[in-house]
Amino acid sequence: MIKLKRAYEEAELADGPRYLVDRLWPRGIAKDSLHIEDWLKDVAPSNELRRWFGHDPRKWNEFRKKYFAELKAHPDAWAPLAKAAKKRSITLVYSAKDAEHNNAVALAEFLRKK
Repeated sequence: MIKLKRAYEEAELADGPRYLVDRLWPRGIAKDSLHIEDWLKDVAPSNELRRWFGHDPRKWNEFRKKYFAELKAHPDAWAPLAKAAKKRSITLVYSAKDAEHNNAVALAEFLRKK
């Protein structure tokens, strides 16, 4: 099972291993307080794609297509997540305010299809 949680929400035991999937560290969060297994910067969208998207819901479908293409080109970036999710529940941690239109949502969708 793949869960999603904002970096600003409290970590819980039920989260299982937590992975930060943003390219940038969440603002205002101390590195030792996030309680993550790993920070997977390379699984995040490229800087170019991230800037283009800008969390604009009108660009969501196109963002997903472009992001999925990036992911397909770099399976080594997301393979550890797919492997971990087969063993137990994991949580993808993100910092975006929009809980419906962010890279963690798209990444979870991509991983569930794998």
